[in-house]
Parts: sequence; structure tokens; C-alpha cells
Amino acid sequence: MSSNEHVPVLLGPVLKGLNVRKDGVYVDGTFGRGGHSSAILQQLNAHGRLIAIDRDPQAIAAAPPTLTNDPRFELIRCEIAELAKSIDERGLKGLVDGLLLDLGVSSPQLDKADRGFSFLRDGPLDMRMDPESGVSAADWLRAVDERSLKIVLRKFGEETQAARIARAIVASRRNGAIETTGQLANIISSVIPAHTRKKHPATRTFQAIRIFINKELEQLEAALAQSIDILAPGGRLCVISFHSLEDRIVKRFMRDASREAEQYRGMPDIPEAFRPKLRPIGKLITASADEINVNVRARSARLRIAERT
Repeated sequence: MSSNEHVPVLLGPVLKGLNVRKDGVYVDGTFGRGGHSSAILQQLNAHGRLIAIDRDPQAIAAAPPTLTNDPRFELIRCEIAELAKSIDERGLKGLVDGLLLDLGVSSPQLDKADRGFSFLRDGPLDMRMDPESGVSAADWLRAVDERSLKIVLRKFGEETQAARIARAIVASRRNGAIETTGQLANIISSVIPAHTRKKHPATRTFQAIRIFINKELEQLEAALAQSIDILAPGGRLCVISFHSLEDRIVKRFMRDASREAEQYRGMPDIPEAFRPKLRPIGKLITASADEINVNVRARSARLRIAERT
């Protein structure tokens, strides 16, 4: 396929993992272009309810009328860090039967050069999930010092050549601001030749800057912590991640939430507040070869599932 815009990743495993009840309440915390939401809504009867969240105004504007005109569906523009607030405002705290988080950048965001996410498409160096909020990647690169840039590249991109890339970016900046994705990709390629890597040499740097600009890991940690309070007993949490930083956070959260508090571990009588909050469901799920052939974005997808106790 030339575009993965309308292909929701790991759709079958997600629907199975959510264990959708026809009259249940579900939350799609990362709406994107609504592929998962559409499939979930099809599983619900007239009494079911689906709430979707996204901070990207273009995703909100592109939502299809088949969803937005459905009385069972509501689309909210907000960050996933505001998940609990949005659910509580609707009187649904502790009543959600399933929460889905499909993390990272969406295919439509990558496909549009003017969003500045892709090193393969030359455009303004923006990278914001919400272009109306925060600081663009270009503005941040204009002011960041070399040491701070190196730390970001190492921490959020796991970039082994962070020092060399940071030095090159700062040196290039002396000749003028770095305003486009093409400029940035060329600077990186000039010091990290493509033939030395399996992936494009700019891959990890673009990932690192995007994650930092959008506070993606902080957003994820906040949403995971809040999921405990919004889920009903037996409610499912399904999280799709696309790189090791996200997956480690999800894995650690589900592991820790499935254990009793350390001070009560191994004791026969544990107070309710200190008992496990989640129960892991199955093992890590990855895409099949058939799905990857249809949707290459699924290649790095990792799905973890847990159930509220």
C-alpha cells in the first residue's frame, strides 16, 4: 500500500484484548484517523458508548461523519495526560470497560510534509502533535545548547552518535537557522553516512526531538497512572507501542500494578488500597507477517494487555 492512513495496527488483537461488551463504555485515547474507533463502535449496541481523544486538531477535523454523527460516539480534543479529567467530567470514573492507547506518530502525520515529522519529506521543521501549542522543533533547535541537545538525543533516541550529531547541528546553526526537515536530515547524514546503518541515519534524532517536543513519555506515564482510576473492575487496558522507550514504560507499569505494595508482599491479609490493581492478560503481541505485508507500520508494533482487578 502507498499509505497506511486508514489501516489500524493490530486491529484483531486489540478488539480481542478489549473483550468488547456490546453495552460497554470504551475509550480510544489516541484517535488518529479513527480506524480503531470505527471497529470498536461496530461492536457496540445502542446502549454502548465510545469516547475518543486526540490533541491533534487535524485529526479532530478529519474525523468521518459516520463517527461524529453517531450518538454513541464522542470525540474530545485534549492530551492523554488529561484522560482522567475528561472521563471524570462525564461521570464515568471507574466505569470504563476498555481503554486503548495507540502510541507515537500517526501515518497521516508522517505523510504530510508540512507537519515536519518525516526526514523523507522536506517541509517545515515543526514536529508538534498540536501545532497550535508549544514550541516547534525549529524554534527549539535555534536555542538549545550542544550539551542539552546531546542529552535529548541519547535519552529519547538512544542515539549512540549523539555527541557527533549535536556538534554538527550547533556548528551548522552558525550559518543560519535550521528551518526544514531536509536541512536537518542532511546535516545528520553529513556526519553519519547512510551506508553505516540499516536505517536512515536521521531516524533516531527525529524520534528523539519529536518525543521531547511533545513530552510523549510524560504523557504516557500520566495516562497509564490515570487508567487505574477510570477502569471498571474487569476493564481492559490495551497499549500499542512502537519503540523500546515506550514499551519499557508500559511493561514496567503493568508489572508493578499487578503486584501488591512492597511492604505487604507475601502477607496473608493485605488492605484493599495495597492490593494489585491490574492483572496481565497474555504475553506481548506483535504483528503477523501477513499484517506487515499489508501495513509496514505494524512491523514495530508491540501490544500489551492488562485487566483491572
